[in-house]
Amino acid sequence: METSLIVAIGSYFVMLFAYYMKQWRFVHMPLMAAVIMLDMMFPIYLILNRDWYKRLIEQEEIFSFMIWMHLILIITLYALYVLQISTARKMLQGDMTAKNGHRSQGIGILVVRGLVVLSAALLIEPDKHG
Repeated sequence: METSLIVAIGSYFVMLFAYYMKQWRFVHMPLMAAVIMLDMMFPIYLILNRDWYKRLIEQEEIFSFMIWMHLILIITLYALYVLQISTARKMLQGDMTAKNGHRSQGIGILVVRGLVVLSAALLIEPDKHG
């Protein structure tokens, strides 16, 4: 299994753990922040370590529905992260009306992030070297 997929799956389990540790802010917040930062760095890692021109242009995968679905899921995940951070800041300022939205967004993030990891797993090119 590819290392980046192992990291993505492992960080998903860290996020699940942090979700269930919501009562303990000192655990919940740093773990969630770490996973969000990892997700923000993943595209940079992939750009630096993959031959995107060959894959997208030469192999014409730019026209693949799966590539576009994966991209849309990532954009959705990032938008949910922005909303999640916004409601978390409100809650830290004492506005507990944001709590329900924060919980709903958290569930949405878990679902969308799971779909991002699944679609990434389906897009991995098999090792052609044996």
